[in-house]
Amino acid sequence: MSMILNIETATDICSVSLSNNGILKDIREISEGRSHAGTLTVFINEILESNKLSACDLNAVAVSMGPGSYTGLRIGVSVAKGICYGADLPLIAIPTLEAMFVGMQDKLRLEGMDIKSDDIFAPMIDARRMEVYLALFNAEGNVVKETSAVIIEPETFQSYLRKNKMYFFGSGSEKLSNIIISENAIFNGGFKISSSYMIPIAQMKFEKQQFENIAYFEPFYLKDFLATIPKDKMKFKTEAD
Repeated sequence: MSMILNIETATDICSVSLSNNGILKDIREISEGRSHAGTLTVFINEILESNKLSACDLNAVAVSMGPGSYTGLRIGVSVAKGICYGADLPLIAIPTLEAMFVGMQDKLRLEGMDIKSDDIFAPMIDARRMEVYLALFNAEGNVVKETSAVIIEPETFQSYLRKNKMYFFGSGSEKLSNIIISENAIFNGGFKISSSYMIPIAQMKFEKQQFENIAYFEPFYLKDFLATIPKDKMKFKTEAD
């Protein structure tokens, strides 16, 4: 028995799911931005109550570890840690881009797409302007390019696109469709991240007992958080001076 609560807050989507032995049992999610602080604990309580469970009935908590939104990741990890501390549960960290790869591959298979062994999957999260957080995977799930922050230019993926079909998806892919021109480039604008994509990875890590040190675990922010002053306030300050 492995009852795992899965928490995804790396992007604008707030998603919570419950899995039992690697199978989705229940899910709550919403795509309204900046709703994590007020929605996450509500979703968790709803799922536990509707399944007649308490936190102590869980076997582990899995959380999306990033990269992604600084605030979203901080909220998700803080809540996950709180549950693990309170109920004495192990914490499982799931790389966000790897979970996106799992979700996209399942989506294509359900649609009957013929996936070749040398196809490349490019999950992306928008990092503002022309920068994205990305990792590249082949169809077997092996990492072709490690997670990194990349500034997108027309030639960024040409070495891959000359030989391989590439699937671009996630919030960061939307800015690429007018820049990357190739018959091997396939864009899936309807893809949305979900905690349900974490389930196979969480189950595998649970079985291998690949748990995090709750006290020291931090999200994978990839880039430091930079606080900025809104333009209207900057203008007011200048005029006041």
